[in-house]
Amino acid sequence: MARASIFRYIKPVTELYEAKVSVAIVNYRTPSLCIASLASLEPELAQLKNAHVYVVDNHSRDNSVREIQHAIEARRWSWATCLPLDINGGYSAGNNIAIRRALDESSDYVLLLNPDTEVRSGAVVHLLRFLETHPEAGIAGSRLEDADGTVQRSAFRFPSALGELDEALRFGLATRALSRWTIAPAPSATAESVDWVAGASMMVRREVFDVIGLLDPEYFLYFEEVDFCRRARQAGWSSWYVPESRVVHYVGQSTGVTNAADQTRRRPGYWFESRRRYFLKHHGLAYAAAVDAVALGATGLWRVRRQIQRKPRDEPQHFVRDLVSHSPLLNPRAWSTRKRGVAP
Repeated sequence: MARASIFRYIKPVTELYEAKVSVAIVNYRTPSLCIASLASLEPELAQLKNAHVYVVDNHSRDNSVREIQHAIEARRWSWATCLPLDINGGYSAGNNIAIRRALDESSDYVLLLNPDTEVRSGAVVHLLRFLETHPEAGIAGSRLEDADGTVQRSAFRFPSALGELDEALRFGLATRALSRWTIAPAPSATAESVDWVAGASMMVRREVFDVIGLLDPEYFLYFEEVDFCRRARQAGWSSWYVPESRVVHYVGQSTGVTNAADQTRRRPGYWFESRRRYFLKHHGLAYAAAVDAVALGATGLWRVRRQIQRKPRDEPQHFVRDLVSHSPLLNPRAWSTRKRGVAP
């Protein structure tokens, strides 16, 4: 891989914050959360000499644009720009608008940040410092946590058939046997190289975009950061989990899909389409079909066990039906990797 000299990245500590950092936030009908996220960034950006935030509004069709622009003007946030769109092309497409603007402005790093986050003190600087001092790293992700400090799982292994088996079975002996493939292992207390990090707070080196391109816009929502980190690894860049960078994540507030308060909520079609696209794109049709067969079989075994042990129902509504309808296992229409998701 063509890469700039390692010496470019090793800078004196006195120049650590000279790097130009852009922040990309994609808002969809969450103006209050987005404004709170911007407010949490203010003291962070004060430590950087060259920083700007681009808030892309994905055609919210509510008061989002007006409220965000008013907050920017009223609080004199000259470091923030709101970019309203006239179509909702999805999370990847929205982020790409901001990323292109950042690259055009010669940014050294781009931080992808969810609107339902609030950064803790030092969160941005810790990611920047890590990338500045680890030239082999292309991506650095934060430790995500609840408001009370409870750690969320935000460093992962790439999805696989054995990982799907473990996740669907939820059986202690199987989990121990399949621990090498557990998708969401317990968070580390120190920085570590991982397969992929959560896109809710993920800083990317400019050279990664130069080599592999932007986020894949065919993902409407979900799996886009998994795909991006995998493409980065294939190009020689590693992804790192940096727990010193702490970010509060109000899980699922912007989409409702992963809201911990309601795990039984039905998942939207675009979640299944993104999942299918990932396996088709990186593993091919046969593997994608096999993964679905494993997931369906393991889910069936879990349901039998749940009935016998009278455990509560905790899977998304109509999960099996929706997985089958979006699966290439039985549906030839699902062999395509093109997205068909539409704005909710």
